Parts: sequence; C-alpha cells; structure tokens
Amino acid sequence: MNRRSFLATSAAASMAGLFANRARAQTTSSSPNAKLNHACIGVGGMGEGDLGNFKSHARTAIVAICDVDKDRLAKAAAGLPGVRTYTDWRELLAKEGDRVDSVNIAVPDHMHTIIVTRAMRAGKHVYCQKPLCHDMAECRLLRDTSQQMGVVSQLGVQHSAGFGDRLTVQLLKDHAVGAVEHVYLFSTRKGVSRIEVTRPLQGDPVPPALDWELWLGTAPHRPYAAKLYHPLLWRIWQDFGSAWIGDIGSHLHSAVWKGIGLTAPISVKAEVQESWKNAPSRFADTWPQGAHITWIYPGNEKTGGKPLTVEWFDGMTGAASANLLPPPEICALAKEVGLEKLPEEGAVVAGSEGWLLLPHTTAPRLIMRNKAAAKPPMPKLPPCPSHYHEFVNACLANVKSSADFSLVAPMVEAILLGNVAERVPDTLLHWDAPSMAITNVAEANRFLRRTYRKGWELPGLG
Repeated sequence: MNRRSFLATSAAASMAGLFANRARAQTTSSSPNAKLNHACIGVGGMGEGDLGNFKSHARTAIVAICDVDKDRLAKAAAGLPGVRTYTDWRELLAKEGDRVDSVNIAVPDHMHTIIVTRAMRAGKHVYCQKPLCHDMAECRLLRDTSQQMGVVSQLGVQHSAGFGDRLTVQLLKDHAVGAVEHVYLFSTRKGVSRIEVTRPLQGDPVPPALDWELWLGTAPHRPYAAKLYHPLLWRIWQDFGSAWIGDIGSHLHSAVWKGIGLTAPISVKAEVQESWKNAPSRFADTWPQGAHITWIYPGNEKTGGKPLTVEWFDGMTGAASANLLPPPEICALAKEVGLEKLPEEGAVVAGSEGWLLLPHTTAPRLIMRNKAAAKPPMPKLPPCPSHYHEFVNACLANVKSSADFSLVAPMVEAILLGNVAERVPDTLLHWDAPSMAITNVAEANRFLRRTYRKGWELPGLG
C-alpha cells in the first residue's frame, strides 16, 4: 500500500469510527435496569468530590479512574473495589472502549479541551469542570464536537441546580426587578491561587508518585517545582489556569446569563492589580491577584432593548484598591435585606423597579425601589436533582442537560474574554463574536488561542 492509499484508508477508518461512536452515543439505553458505566479522570481535589457525587447515584457504576498522581489514584481506588486504574487518560480511552459510557474531567484547565474532545470523539458523554476551556478558541470546538457526536455534555456549575440560582433565573425571566439596567458580580475572598508568586530559577525533583510529563500535557515544558504547581497552585499560572474569574466566574455568571438571556458581548475592558501589572516577570507568567472587568452586552427584551453593562470585581477584601472592589452602593444593599455586610461572593442585578441580591449558594433577596410597593410573588419551582445526578439522568435518557456545552460555551467565551482583557489592561477591546476577533487591538488576538506542545496537538483545533 502506498502512502496516499494508506492515508485515505486511515482517514476513512477514522471517519467510520467517529460515525459509529456517534451512533452509539445517540442510542444509549434508557432501560430502568441499566446502569451508567462511568470513568473519572482526575480524582484528587475537586475530582474527589466529583467522584463521590457520581458514585451516590443509584444507577452509576464507577468502573475506571485515572490520575497522573499515583498516591491520589490509590486513595480513590481503595474505596472502589474492582475499579480499573490508569495514570494516562489516553490509555483509559483506548482500553475501556464500550465498557465506559461517560467520563468526568477534573484536571487543570490547560488539559480540559484535549481530554474532553478525545472522549466525545470516542462516543462518551462528558461532564467537565469549569471553566470548560483554557482558551477562547477551544470553546467552539467543544460546542461543535458535542453536537456532531450527539453526546450528553455538562459544565460543572453545580450550584446552578441549587434553589438560589434556579429562583434567580426565574425571577429575572419574570421581570421581577423590571428592565435590567446593570449587573455586578463579585468574589472578594482570599484563595490559595491568589498569592503573589514568581517562577523559580531551578526546579525540584519530581515526586515518585507524579508523572510530570502527563501533568504538563499540552502546556510548554518547565521543570517541576515543589508546592508551586501540583496540586494546589496551578490556577494562578497563565500556562495552566484561567485566573480567579476562571475558577469562580462560571458559577456567578450562570444564573444571570440564563435569566437575562445574554449573548456574546460587544466590548470588554479590565483594570488589574497594580503590583502585578508593574512586575514584568509576573505579568507575563501569572494572573493578577485582583481585577475589575467590564463587559458591554447588546440589549434584549429583558433590558428594554438597551445595552447592558456587566461588571466583575475580584479584589481581595483588605488587600485591594477600591476600584477592584464592589462599589459602596452595592455594599449598602446588603444591610437593606438584613445582612451584616455584602457576602464575599455573589451577584447584584439592578433593574428599573428594584434590585436582586444573590449571595453565592443561598437564596436571592429582592429590594424594591418603591418601598411601598408589594414585592412580586415568589415563583414555585419544580423539584430538581443535584447537578451531578441531572447529568447521570440525562445520559441514561439521552437528553440534553441544563448546562450542555452548546448552551454554556458562549458564556465561557465571555468569561475568557475577560482573561484576554486582563493581559492588555486599561484598554477597551471591541469584540466581533461571529469572526471571533478583537477588531481594534490586533495584537490582543494572540491571547485567544495557544499552541499545544509538540506531541500533544489536537486535530480540529485551528
């Protein structure tokens, strides 16, 4: 067989495999006796919690697990008699074949897209931790692949299944605050990935249990450094994480995005921590410790047709300048609803008739502009399973989940556009979503995508 024939045959076989996997994903059994054979990729940290939540569903069987850290892998396996274990997710996908119906991914952000795409192309339903992608260009690949393969997909915004988020969505859909005029999102708490760090001049020995090459994956190579990357501090590094907004932003955007019906923004601008901006080694390698990001969205029916401003504040209380913290008028709303102070994380939606304050993970509070006016009645919500159980149920019934990639990818794009703005601070960026381009600052477009390390390329990611 000559080279041309070989390539043609290989391509045909590959396409046949994709179609077969797609057909398999679209005909998942919905028998009341069927179980979902599930694999967990990443079983430490957030992955440990994900595993427990999937395991708690009566119709889930955890049949395989994977982690590049053998200590974490052994700990997880100890609670799963008979589970098959892997350190390389590629080996898991290759060897498990039809023995696995679905996977969840809980690994550093820079590895999400390649694992998720390969899993979906293998016909697996996929649950991926937030923020879904590391780069904006990856969002559309995952959206399109999930649709092409006909698999169930879900972003790990687990609080969207909670009463508070669901009630907020419905209140906004019901125009409880009138025409929406402004949105404030904020996360001001401290976190392990918000410290000031610089890359060390020399590396450290790699722990025997860790496969550092697999951990790096698509990212540029760098020596291992103890206590700086794995297991806790990877999010602060531009090569691996997506800043504080990547960690928390998906949670806080979710309810207002769905309730208002937002689409792609038309512009974005970021202010950042001065100490980070003025330190060249940190500015080029890590994310800021505090930021204030402002998006302008096109108007719609919920905004009375007027453009909408959405602001994000993530300066740490007691450590950030005032411009990176929620404004005083928003802080004052907390006392109006009986709170001692503004929660560390949450959302405020300002409308023509009132305000809605949503502390993260709890119930929303309404404040009417006309104090004598009666508050609108609270909508009654149907029962809802946990976010994890919803995914399992969707896989078993082969129906779309509430955080399907086709629904959340535009939201994640907007969040990651905030990341781009952080890298060109104090600059208004005009965004053209159809062409996926920043139209007024050409050099900023280089931050929309990255080049995967040699040997880790992902076909289809242009």
